[in-house]
Amino acid sequence: MKNIRIEKVTLNIGAGKDQSKLDKGLALLNTITNTTPIKTTTHKRIQEWGLRPGLPIGCKVTLRREKANKILTRLLDAIECRLSKRQFDDNGNISFGIHEYIGIPGIKYDPKIGIMGLEVCITLERPGYRIKRRKIQTRKIPAKHRISKNEAMQFMTNKFNVKVEEE
Repeated sequence: MKNIRIEKVTLNIGAGKDQSKLDKGLALLNTITNTTPIKTTTHKRIQEWGLRPGLPIGCKVTLRREKANKILTRLLDAIECRLSKRQFDDNGNISFGIHEYIGIPGIKYDPKIGIMGLEVCITLERPGYRIKRRKIQTRKIPAKHRISKNEAMQFMTNKFNVKVEEE
């Protein structure tokens, strides 16, 4: 029950109010993953930025199981398999950014998209994490069963040969 696995990999592009950038982001995520991305919308009104509820400001794709493992190796190659300690949180999640998508192996430059970056979030879990998501008798994950920062770093080092740097 202590084995760590990848629950999901989420690719995310924030576009702001610019709809042309959002369309390019949708096309980019579709070419990288061969999956249809969804638009993310605002929930709050921020008048200074010109945002209102329901306005699409980004897009994302969530990948699970084998698809997540396949894409993750390519995404880690784009950053040369190096992660900082700051990119790991206390709950077993990892986040990093890719500045230019052309660094991802197998992806070629598309003049329609231009140069864009994206954010990658990896969520790790253990067997038994379903108790926090189930409909009946939802429970919290006990502290001894949660994934710590050190365990997440160890997992990424062993499984994907990632070098974890201090800063």
